[in-house]
Amino acid sequence: MPLHTKILIGLVAGVVAGMAANLAQLEWFTTALVALEPVGTAFIRLITMIVIPLIVASIILGAASLGDLTKLGRIGGKTIVYYILTTAVAVTIGLLLSDLIRPGSRIDAATRDSLATQFSAEASARVKMAEERPSVKDVLLDIIPRNPVEAAADFDLLPLIFFSVVFGAAISVLQGEQKTTVLNFFGGINEACMTVIHWIMRIAPYAVFALIAAVIARFGLDLLRSLLVYAAVVLLGLATHMFVTLAFMVRFAAGLSPPEFFRRIAAVQLFGFSTSSSNATLPVTMETAEQKLGISKSISSFVLPLGATINMDGTALYQAVAVMFIAQIYGIPLDMGGQLMVVLTATLASIGTAGVPSAGIIMLIIVLQSVGLGAEVESGIALILGVDRILDMSRTVVNVTGDLTCAAFIARTEGELHFPPKVDN
Repeated sequence: MPLHTKILIGLVAGVVAGMAANLAQLEWFTTALVALEPVGTAFIRLITMIVIPLIVASIILGAASLGDLTKLGRIGGKTIVYYILTTAVAVTIGLLLSDLIRPGSRIDAATRDSLATQFSAEASARVKMAEERPSVKDVLLDIIPRNPVEAAADFDLLPLIFFSVVFGAAISVLQGEQKTTVLNFFGGINEACMTVIHWIMRIAPYAVFALIAAVIARFGLDLLRSLLVYAAVVLLGLATHMFVTLAFMVRFAAGLSPPEFFRRIAAVQLFGFSTSSSNATLPVTMETAEQKLGISKSISSFVLPLGATINMDGTALYQAVAVMFIAQIYGIPLDMGGQLMVVLTATLASIGTAGVPSAGIIMLIIVLQSVGLGAEVESGIALILGVDRILDMSRTVVNVTGDLTCAAFIARTEGELHFPPKVDN
């Protein structure tokens, strides 16, 4: 049975179990499902454990195999422009839907105040985290690591990617035995990483069940009903971006069949939904790109780690809807200038945001502050925290799909896309 089918079975079973516990209000069943969550957490830690050595080895190999520093710069430029443009489109979709449906106008004051009180403590903690975020100047300087080992230890991927690209470029200009020895070393690390990933993925369906069941079991149906329109607008925006914007790019930029493309990346999307983390999904994303889509290793090993770090299409779209929702619920008008500021800030804030669960909330606080929402920030964050996890899972699907779309586009423009005629599993 294909891996994505097994993961889908685990996901559906987890949803059914969690909904059963919720609807029947079976406290013992909810407790049992929540008790299984460490199984899923252990799985995410296992897969995350291999991300750092995989990124370093794959990017170094990819940069070194390009052999031409001009080509490396060209690929890097196209990748960043693609990610920025698609993110801006995603934000625009979120704003348009929010203006059209106006989800914030459908929440009464009593429900608003109840939600704000319920999640006020967690909201305060998130706002404090956002206040500790470095300035734009520091973010740009921090891309250059003073110590790559420290960056790896802190799971700070952007500096680590920068170091790996520079190191790989340096290897590409070496000659003879020196170059071969270094490439063989990192090639061995890369293959060992992939072996470990195959071992870990054997427990993926069970881990997905544990993760999803715990999330759904804790998810209050009353809370969902209160924020149903808001959540529906976010999901509608994500679906529009994925099946319109990204499908358009797949067809006309990458030259592939969208239905076949989405079928082949199903395991990545299911895995991203289950883990809510682009970083944790990265090993599966890279393997899928090379084996299912025919993207060359030199392209996938550079474009995909970069995408997991700076490409947040789904997250940026969510920011737009959340900002408009909070502004509408407090009766604060956002004119065209304010909405353009949302597009700019959400697009730029996505760069360097950690590809881990709930990192989008920190981005959201920054965007809210950029459009002048001061006193309403903390209470506004509290309003949406209750459904953030399920929306986080959904936007991660769009994020990882956008990564693969970009990789296919770059590979095609470089003549390194060899779409397999048939996939057996």
